[in-house]
Amino acid sequence: MEKTIVSTGKTIDLAIEAALNQLGLDRDSVSVMVLQQAKSGFLGFGAQPAKVQLTYEVPDPVIEKTPAQPKSALGSASRSKPKATAIPGVTPEPVKPEAPKPAAPKAEAPKPPKQDKPKAPRPEKKPEAPKAPREPKPEKKAEPKVYAPAETGSTEEKIEQFIKGLLEHMGSQAVPHCEKVETNTYKVDLVGDDLGYLIGRRGDTLDAIQHLTNYTINRGVDGHVRVNVDAECYREKREESLRRYARKKAQQVLKARRRTTLEPMNAYERHVIHAALQDMDNITTHSTGVEPNRRVVIEYVR
Repeated sequence: MEKTIVSTGKTIDLAIEAALNQLGLDRDSVSVMVLQQAKSGFLGFGAQPAKVQLTYEVPDPVIEKTPAQPKSALGSASRSKPKATAIPGVTPEPVKPEAPKPAAPKAEAPKPPKQDKPKAPRPEKKPEAPKAPREPKPEKKAEPKVYAPAETGSTEEKIEQFIKGLLEHMGSQAVPHCEKVETNTYKVDLVGDDLGYLIGRRGDTLDAIQHLTNYTINRGVDGHVRVNVDAECYREKREESLRRYARKKAQQVLKARRRTTLEPMNAYERHVIHAALQDMDNITTHSTGVEPNRRVVIEYVR
């Protein structure tokens, strides 16, 4: 319940302080409304004190309720006093209230005793025979690929000799195996242990070996020979990863209907992206930028 008090003083602060002292409360427990600003007057005439109104909370008073008389008692009292009819010349006899008849107790029928049903015997569990341990299936190991030796004086031999000398300068024990795939196209597989550093980050080292090989083999030769260098099937795995990446980005472009620019890629990786999305509806691709920061742009078209 809220209560208010009005206080005056020379200033508003003094008026509030006087009210708080009177109530015994602090400033945060009340709300203040200024009713009148203090006026000094002229030569002491017309001076008015500041007047404020403080509002504060007090607990609601507890009202004790008297127990109401039950209706049954009132009804029995009214029934116990019958109204008498006055007859002239006859003195009425006092009517005695009838004593209430005790209610006869209800006889409860005896409940028949519960008979326990005989429980069926549980079948005995037969001990399970111990299971024979499963023999581990032998892992199928990929059979190593058999490479045919390069013919003497052939282009395959020249490619293998150059890459072998290059790897020796790099401190690698890997062995190159070259085979002809198509007309003027050769594939070189690097076979050995710890080929990770020959692949490099995103195939950078592998691309460098391939570039030097193509430059050396095509120097002073009529026509153009294309050499693809691979190790541990990196090219195939990288192509599949790029195709998944391209399809994911294309779906995002279709959903947002906005173009997106991919990270810088070499010419070979850009070609994989273009080929993966060339048949996709409402999607077109093109390259932008200058090597080595040339990128693929995937764009939405209607």
